[in-house]
Amino acid sequence: MITVVRADTPLILAFPHGGTDLAGLDDRFVSPWRARHDADWHIAALYDGLVEATTIATAVSRSVIDVNRDPSGASLYPGQATTELCPTTTFDGDPLLAGAAPDAAEIARRREAYFDPYHAALTAEIARLRDRHGRVVVHDCHSIRSRIPRLFDGALPVFNIGTNGGTTCDPALRDAVAGVCAASGRSHVVDGRFRGGWTTRHHGAPARGVHAIQMELAICAYLPEPDLPTGADWPPAYDPIHAAPLRTTLASILQACLEFAR
Repeated sequence: MITVVRADTPLILAFPHGGTDLAGLDDRFVSPWRARHDADWHIAALYDGLVEATTIATAVSRSVIDVNRDPSGASLYPGQATTELCPTTTFDGDPLLAGAAPDAAEIARRREAYFDPYHAALTAEIARLRDRHGRVVVHDCHSIRSRIPRLFDGALPVFNIGTNGGTTCDPALRDAVAGVCAASGRSHVVDGRFRGGWTTRHHGAPARGVHAIQMELAICAYLPEPDLPTGADWPPAYDPIHAAPLRTTLASILQACLEFAR
């Protein structure tokens, strides 16, 4: 369920939410479509070939277990609407499960099967690259619909840079990435609604040469996004022409990450 493609550059691209595999639990959900509704659609295709980097991805849907949540179950965004380690609702607040929520034993089973291997792979790749380079950048790749009233007001900026208040990476990296976003002419914010999830907060350790940054993209920047997605129009097909302008900016962002690490 975990795919690692190794490179020797000091950059790791992490894909925690691109998977749609329901791990044989299809009947536990209201519908398979709803269980896959909040995936980071086509995120791997969006980043494919932009730069030489190690990639780590899980095939498991975030509806089975969200590998970017605190495994203790504590909220990463206290006081704000969010979804759980093993979600019970969609982002919109619609019921996700056909029956009862998974109990503690089931959550522990899913964590051991899917969550722990993902972060073990990420830890191993960070260690491998730290042995070769003085600094390593973990670029955590995400996307989300641009309008979800339950989670945020209005339209989300295109580029949402998360560093958990500057704790997960050197300010020079944050500023370099923000500078590329600003130069693109598209909207961006640093540590706004999405300040970085478990990946950046857990693995980011600037004092030890590990600099983690989350990039949450408004999905409308590379996919045609309907106002209210339905089974007929969601997910939309990936269109390389539609995605090309955003890919150009992402390539510059990743190059900035490499230049910082080097």
